[in-house]
Amino acid sequence: MVDVPGIDASAVSEWLEVTVTGAQGPFHFERIAGGHSNLTYRVESATSAPMVLRRPPLGHVLASAHDMGREHRIISGLARSDVPVPPALGFCEDADVNGAPFYVMAYVDGYVVRSDEIAAAVLVPAARTEVSRTLVDTLAAIHSVDLDATGLSGLARHDGYIARQLKRWYGQWNQQKTRELSGVDRVHEALSELTPAQQEATIVHGDYRLDNCIVGNDGKVRAVLDWEICTLGDPLADLGMLMVYWTGPDDETSAWPGGRATTLEGFWNRDRIAARYAEVSGRDLVALDFYVSFAFWKLACILEGVYSRYLGGALGDRDRSELEPFARQVEAAARAAEQRLELVR
Repeated sequence: MVDVPGIDASAVSEWLEVTVTGAQGPFHFERIAGGHSNLTYRVESATSAPMVLRRPPLGHVLASAHDMGREHRIISGLARSDVPVPPALGFCEDADVNGAPFYVMAYVDGYVVRSDEIAAAVLVPAARTEVSRTLVDTLAAIHSVDLDATGLSGLARHDGYIARQLKRWYGQWNQQKTRELSGVDRVHEALSELTPAQQEATIVHGDYRLDNCIVGNDGKVRAVLDWEICTLGDPLADLGMLMVYWTGPDDETSAWPGGRATTLEGFWNRDRIAARYAEVSGRDLVALDFYVSFAFWKLACILEGVYSRYLGGALGDRDRSELEPFARQVEAAARAAEQRLELVR
């Protein structure tokens, strides 16, 4: 039995056999590529169904982040709703087993579309249209979850979402920043002054985008992944973030480099994404530019944290010049946030 970084194969295998119904080793653990935060592994054996294991990153983590129990609670609760999530199979709170808490969920077959090459290979144009529609409809379903019925009403405060987020991410920016970037400070101040009144409180995924979902060849969303920064708050923050991540065939290029995945024929443009959300959810999108600016600003803070961890050795011994693209992405997101603010003032 071979250990992989982040997995004590012997101890985790024993836990799986005791805890997860039907799980029987020997198990093979493989790190799944993608993502910059919590680590994800595919778990396979010859005698049981494949599973997925999630654990915190190795070192360089913020003390309040990467709560595996919270993430497990969220997907367990959402299993009682119309939101497609992988079935939760077990949670290990004992850090002695694997060096940190972790949870296991069922493996959902399908595709994570991270690039235009993948989109071209697995989705015909009609399926790309269906992805566009079901991605929005799934977001609206997230925002219509009954908090009491799913046991998630106590997940977080219901009010003051944007103020809480501005405080959280600005604090993390100041804790992890690698250099001064005055645009981040200016946008933080302006967003604080211009925050719209929050009308309701819903589940907010916090990082909703195409490559945080598993889709089928038919274009339907089979599961929404990566709930680590999910909370309760203003649903339009999720739509603003989706606008940042999404670049349709005739849209202006986004500051987010991963937006190329949705530039092929068949995908909707941003205006149609927003119109569908307004139609399905019934929400007024008059303040959408504010939420897009906030999303760009939040993205700058998130990417700076990634860049900081990489500079600290999270990718091993890398020359600083190799990591410069991350620095440029932070700067581009901060500029985009400030530019979008001009439409709000």
